[in-house]
Amino acid sequence: MVFKFRMLSDENDHFVRDLEVPYDMTLRDFHEFIVRSLGYDACMASFFTADGRWERLQEYTLLDMGGSESVPMESVTLGQLLHRNRERLIYLFDQLNDRAFYLELTEAKRPEAVMEYPRVAFEHAPAPDQYDPEANEDEGSIFEQMMDDFGGFDGDDSYDDE
Repeated sequence: MVFKFRMLSDENDHFVRDLEVPYDMTLRDFHEFIVRSLGYDACMASFFTADGRWERLQEYTLLDMGGSESVPMESVTLGQLLHRNRERLIYLFDQLNDRAFYLELTEAKRPEAVMEYPRVAFEHAPAPDQYDPEANEDEGSIFEQMMDDFGGFDGDDSYDDE
């Protein structure tokens, strides 16, 4: 099976990635694929399972922290963790600034014979800067851009509804 994830960022509403990965990929391998696909440098990171409101649940760390609160990424596969569409993961890539990507499982499907996995199936807009959280501030959201188009409309108060 291949899992398809939609990856979003709260820093740039234009950023979208659809990732297709084998269901038996470890979280560590998934982390390394994400880092490569975004062009990021190697970094400390964590995955969290998340509920429907994106609240963090169980943590999966890059290094074994030796406690019961976190689980090493290399010991868990995606297939062990996720069982239904719409299940969610949070990928914390900047722990100092609490910056993350949000991943939602959108599909589980049979692999296509001509495709190599893992792969980026769709991408839109550049990834947020790995080190500078303010670098994407000018990007804004698509909603704000659309609403700016209406900023010059003052209306006509002389219009009579009757």
